[in-house]
Amino acid sequence: MAAIQLYIPKKSFDAQKAERFFKERRIQVQLMDLKKHKLGEREVQLFIRAVGLPQLLDLEDKKVKEHPAAYHLSPEDVAADILENPWLMKSPLVRCGNKVTAGYRPEVWEEWLKA
Repeated sequence: MAAIQLYIPKKSFDAQKAERFFKERRIQVQLMDLKKHKLGEREVQLFIRAVGLPQLLDLEDKKVKEHPAAYHLSPEDVAADILENPWLMKSPLVRCGNKVTAGYRPEVWEEWLKA
């Protein structure tokens, strides 16, 4: 199994639950605090392809709804906004190779661990 990377653009209860999920299963996780670690364009493009724009942006957050990125239709425009403002994304982003989830998705992670 590929290494698990946990991208956290902002502190959230779901991010803490995701970290706990992997720790309880003794799966080593590389924690990427997006306040310190800058995303690359290829990473953002992978997230958009794997998850899709509507699921990637945290549209329940009032601050995100007010940002122009919430209304862009072009993945390139949104990717540029995410590079500058990673807090636009749902937390946490969990990556295992080319597989990515946005938000708390333990049922998907269980499938990854079985494979």
